[in-house]
Amino acid sequence: MNVFSTFGLFITLSLLVAVLAALVVIVPWLRAKKGVPAVEDNRLIDLNIDVYKSRLRELATDKEEGTLNEEEYLAQKTELERQLLAAEQIATPMQTPSLKNQLILIIFVPVIAGLAYFFISDRSSVFELWQAQDKVGDIADELLTGKIDVLPEWAFEDGAGLFSTIQTNVHRNAGDSYRWMILSEIFLSFEEPESALEALSRAYRLSPEDENIATEYAQISFLTNGGSLDDENRRVLADILKANPDNEGAQMLMARGEAKAGNYKEAQGWIDKMRRHLAQVPSDDTHALSGLDELTATIAQQQAQAAAGVDVSVTVNTSLLPLVTADDVLFVAIRAAAGGPPFAAKRVPISNLKQGNIAVSLSDLDAMMADKTLQSARASGEQLVVTARISHSGTALSQSGDLSSNPVVLKSDQQQVNLEINQQVP
Repeated sequence: MNVFSTFGLFITLSLLVAVLAALVVIVPWLRAKKGVPAVEDNRLIDLNIDVYKSRLRELATDKEEGTLNEEEYLAQKTELERQLLAAEQIATPMQTPSLKNQLILIIFVPVIAGLAYFFISDRSSVFELWQAQDKVGDIADELLTGKIDVLPEWAFEDGAGLFSTIQTNVHRNAGDSYRWMILSEIFLSFEEPESALEALSRAYRLSPEDENIATEYAQISFLTNGGSLDDENRRVLADILKANPDNEGAQMLMARGEAKAGNYKEAQGWIDKMRRHLAQVPSDDTHALSGLDELTATIAQQQAQAAAGVDVSVTVNTSLLPLVTADDVLFVAIRAAAGGPPFAAKRVPISNLKQGNIAVSLSDLDAMMADKTLQSARASGEQLVVTARISHSGTALSQSGDLSSNPVVLKSDQQQVNLEINQQVP
């Protein structure tokens, strides 16, 4: 394919549109038919014009003499002026411009349009995209439609152009869920999970019944959420398991998500279900069983760490409840009384607040840094305090207008703390 084919097509169509625009202006002038002489003898029309003007003067005189009242004068004057205007238009027909002027206009409009396009802003990125599409457009389409699995090496000579061409192809075929899924895999190869998740969410909305797309969407969403299950993820997994109760990927995500949420009994229930299914399938499942054993051990370790943690009950003072909005976020943290980063912290959506109360568990699972855990701080005898804050901005740093509690000292053997959010940050 010619490298400049897209650019050439654009120039051709642009010139055509510009010429048509020029003709739209000229056509009214060209309506005068050839061979029909111009109106040379307008004596009758001129006579009518003189009569109308004379009659207008007579009307003014009759009004001054009182022969006509104001209403009659205005009515007759309006009608005469209308007739006079029509006669003057007939007496002055449209003049057809010369051929020279017509050609100048036809050329002038495309030239001005072209200069405006090229000089008003930098169009180099558009031309580069067109060149990339002419070079790798076909191979990109084959990749996005599953005709090939690997791109040839020559396609990577212009990596940015290739990626732009792929994205353009996907957006031009926005109703194809498979293209969105391939685009998400490309984003993942560039280590851009957020963009991959957005692409997968579009693919899932287009084909929610596709089990492969739904499973991959749930996995990427699970990873981007830090290994937690949100409401959307749970709904997607529930739909997958409803259609295929033995989907191992969905079951594994449910087990990991429940363990992350502290629902260890539910997590172990999913693991037991996977074990029973593997026992019924005649295959070499040694690797799968080993993975389940590792997950069971991880859950047991998490459960032990959570048991050694601190349960924090947070209450919002009733006078401050009207200041809480749906987009607020609750931060609960345990840190050294002397200050510094927290040893354990948790970010909780304010939607979890029920009647002004919420329960949060903090343990080594919520450590900010691997070498600064809650258990190590308590073992060293460091004085710790527990705090809670409702952030309007959703950021970890305290800002004016946030709602906060007074810090409560955590004793060495204390496992239950009650906090009240009773003040507003000035």
